Amino acid sequence: RMPGIQEYLQQPLLSGLRDKASYVRRAAVLGCAKMLKLQGDSEVDGALVNELYSLLRDQDPIVVVNCLRALEEILKKEGGVVINKPIAHHLLNRMADLDQWGQSEVLTFLLRYRPRSEEELFDILNLLDGYLKSSSPSVVMAATKLFLVLAREYPHVQADVLVRVKGPLLSACTSESRELCFTALCHVRQILGSLPGHFSSHYKKFFCSYSEPHYIKCQKMEVLCELVNDENVQQVLEELKGYCTDVSVELAQGAIFAIGNIARTYTEQCVGILTELLGLQQEHITSAVVQAFRDLVWLCPQCTDAVCRALPSCEDAIQDSEGKRALIWLLGAHGEKVPNAPYVLEEFVENVKSEMFPAVKMELLTALVRLFLSRPAECQDMLGRLLYYCIEEEMDMAVRDRGLFYYRLLQSGVEEVKWVLCSPKSDPSLGLLEDQTERPVNTWASEFNTLAPVYGRERWALVTAHQPAEPSYACSSCTDSRNSDTESLISEGSKEVLKVHPNTGSLTLIPDVYLTAEQFEKTWLSLDMSCHLSLPWCGTVHPDTIQTALHVVHIQTIAMSKAGVQPWKAYLSAQDDAGCLFLTELLLEAADSEMQVSVKQSEAKPEALQTFISALRTVMGAVAGLGS
Repeated sequence: RMPGIQEYLQQPLLSGLRDKASYVRRAAVLGCAKMLKLQGDSEVDGALVNELYSLLRDQDPIVVVNCLRALEEILKKEGGVVINKPIAHHLLNRMADLDQWGQSEVLTFLLRYRPRSEEELFDILNLLDGYLKSSSPSVVMAATKLFLVLAREYPHVQADVLVRVKGPLLSACTSESRELCFTALCHVRQILGSLPGHFSSHYKKFFCSYSEPHYIKCQKMEVLCELVNDENVQQVLEELKGYCTDVSVELAQGAIFAIGNIARTYTEQCVGILTELLGLQQEHITSAVVQAFRDLVWLCPQCTDAVCRALPSCEDAIQDSEGKRALIWLLGAHGEKVPNAPYVLEEFVENVKSEMFPAVKMELLTALVRLFLSRPAECQDMLGRLLYYCIEEEMDMAVRDRGLFYYRLLQSGVEEVKWVLCSPKSDPSLGLLEDQTERPVNTWASEFNTLAPVYGRERWALVTAHQPAEPSYACSSCTDSRNSDTESLISEGSKEVLKVHPNTGSLTLIPDVYLTAEQFEKTWLSLDMSCHLSLPWCGTVHPDTIQTALHVVHIQTIAMSKAGVQPWKAYLSAQDDAGCLFLTELLLEAADSEMQVSVKQSEAKPEALQTFISALRTVMGAVAGLGS
């Protein structure tokens, strides 16, 4: 609203930073960040940055925290505020003076510091030990993350920390704040991935209250599934059984699916409960039970007979697509054990013209052909009618093609049909694959106390990868530190971080510009190397996630190796609005190494190249954690 006001702000703000009143200094520090934000892409004043660094020694704790936040905002494009040894030790000594918000902020900033010796590491951990018992959940979570990250080479220390944080997490899970409760439950599930029995003795804490919203109840049910053992299985199943008749359809079906998951270990008890629920003749309950049965017989073939005995009379109560598909699959795969299976499928065939869901029709085709192989006399006529309808009258091309496929397959002979369709009806080994092995704490320690456990790893990677996808990128700069007052807090190694490079201009990448593999190869061979760098990488590669994240910032994938291939390679292309091409090769020789990045440019534009590399580095950094 006042474009020219910036030139009048600097002097009052500098005076405010030196004011005797702490309240004025607090406001002035925040004003510095606001002023530089208003200035946009102009250079950062190095003297102002140095002044803020010197204020980290201010007597007022709120001024200290405000300085950290202001420096983080001002130096965001350069990686944020520098935390070296003098600054880290100074902040550690000021922790007791800070309020809870300030403590959680400082603990987060301390993640950037790496102790230089084992003795220093344990001195820091001992100093912060008391914050694991703080009354503030945010302080406890921040302290826990700092412990987990610093003690990455000491698994026994990490395990001890997670035992000590159990109490605060359980308290947060029963908090009246729904947001806090949900976030705590997500972190509990994250911990259970590494320590499966960690909360088993406190399973009753995860029983649902009537007044809780359904999203919290669903999270609690997920946790309960992971806490089941021989001692509490009966109590957990009784609790889940009560949720199955909840007025919320989503919650009731979630409880049924939870019982179905537990049935992989405690089959007989769970099948009995699920069969009993069928007697209620409620549409959504019957549908969920049949879906649970479908998954269960695939993973636990020993329960097939009990499931088949429970199927008769289910068809009348199911109206949704997923429920119909599950029932039809069961009748097709195990119809020889269900006396009325052909007659149930015949009813579906008679109503096929009014069926709204193409997926149900395709499932019906497959099931009826499979049942025809075991009970041909009862299925021949209805199979002919169904094939005729699908080929001659059906408007959906996917259903029509499926009908033609089975018609031609049947013409080739019964033995050929059996060879194609008579695949195994169950695979218990898949249950072992679905049960996740225990993950080391280090694979998720850096994600603790973030939104990653709430969103999920892959979704969070996509969310964060979208952040750099702005049409322009710019870097600002400041001068070397020359203020003698800050020498005690800023070491020689950190001064270069305070140097910010001049503005490199902007870069706009054009979406939907594709090169063929031949065009890429021809252009690549004709160009000289513009830049080569190494990016830190840990663990395996997730090609789909990388490709999606790159696409968000308009970097196209020409070719990419599959996951697990060594060496792993990827070839990328991008084009800016001036027509300059950026061709990139990614090379990862082996897991847990550095990724080599080679970039070639069709035109010599150093500024644009630097900005492109910055964007690429940001995207790859966002998805690198998925491999750990």
